[in-house]
Amino acid sequence: MIKVGIVGYGNIGRGVEAAIHQSADMELVAVFTRRAPETLQIQSSTAKVEHMDTLESYKGKIDIMILCGGSATDLPVQGPAIACHFNTIDSFDTHARIPEYFETVNAVACENGTTSIISVGWDPGLFSMIRMMSGAILPVGEDYTFWGKGVSQGHSDAIRRVKGVKNGIQYTIPMDEAVECVRKGENPQLATKDKHLRECFVVAEEGADLAEIENIIKTMPNYFADYNTIVNFISEEELKANHTKMPHGGFVFRSGVTGFEEESKQIIEFSLKLDSNPQFTANVLVAYARAAVRMNQEGMKGAKSVFDVPLSYLSPKSNMELMKELL
Repeated sequence: MIKVGIVGYGNIGRGVEAAIHQSADMELVAVFTRRAPETLQIQSSTAKVEHMDTLESYKGKIDIMILCGGSATDLPVQGPAIACHFNTIDSFDTHARIPEYFETVNAVACENGTTSIISVGWDPGLFSMIRMMSGAILPVGEDYTFWGKGVSQGHSDAIRRVKGVKNGIQYTIPMDEAVECVRKGENPQLATKDKHLRECFVVAEEGADLAEIENIIKTMPNYFADYNTIVNFISEEELKANHTKMPHGGFVFRSGVTGFEEESKQIIEFSLKLDSNPQFTANVLVAYARAAVRMNQEGMKGAKSVFDVPLSYLSPKSNMELMKELL
C-alpha cells in the first residue's frame, strides 16, 4: 500500500481524499492543516487530522505528500519546504513561473533524495502532454488551447487574496468564433484576448474600495492583465445561490499539414468536459502520486514534470496487463 498524506483540505484536498478512497493500492495516513485539527471533519475514519507543525514527525511513515494549496502563495513556500522530507505532488499552475518553481524544488529534492512531480493537473498537466505529443507528430502546424467555460481554481484563489475581497469566483470563457476557426483548420492568428474572456464575481468586504479592487484584478500579471476581464460585484447570498458548482473543461488542438507538398491537413483535438474541476484535478494528482513513489524507489530523484513520467507508472496495473488490455 502506498501511504499518502494530504497537505491542505480545501476543494482539491477533499477531492484527493475521495480519489484515494477509489484507489485500492493507496491508504490515507493523515491530513495536514493550518486550521485547528479538531475543527476539521474528514471522511476517512482511519486517517488522522494533524496541524502543519507536526508534518516532519511523519517522515518515514508517509510515502508521498499531495500538496493541495494554492499557487499564488502556498505552493511557492510549501513545495520546496516539504520536498526536503517527502516525495511530493503539486498542481502549481502559474504557467509563467513554472521553470523558476521547478528549479527551486529540484535543488531541494536532489539534495534530500526525494522525488517531486510539479504542476500536475489537466492544464498544466494532461493538456501539456497533448501539446508536446501533437507537436512531435505534426511538426509543421500550430497549437491552440482553449479553457472553459468553467471555474478556474487558481484564478479564483488569486482574486480572493486581493485586499478588500471577502469571496469570489472566476469563470474562463472560450470565444466560440475562435474555437470554430481552429476546428475548421483555418489556423487563425489569435491574441490572448481573442481566445478567452475572464469573468469574475466578487463579494467585497464592507467599505472596500470597489474601483481599486477591480483595477487590481484587471491588471494582475500572469492572471488577468492580458485578457478582457469583467468584474461583477455581487452579494454573498448571490454567490452561494448561483456560483457554488465548479465545472470546467477545454480543448487542445494541433492543426498541421503533412506530405512533401504539405497537401494534407491534419487536426488533433483533445477535450475535457468536467462536472467538478477540483475532483478531476485531484484524481490526476493521485495517479501521479503513484508514479512518484515508483520513480523514487527506482532512483529517479529531484523535481519532475509530466513530461518525465512514463505513462505506465500512472497505473496500478503491470506492464503486461496494460499491453493485454489496452495496447
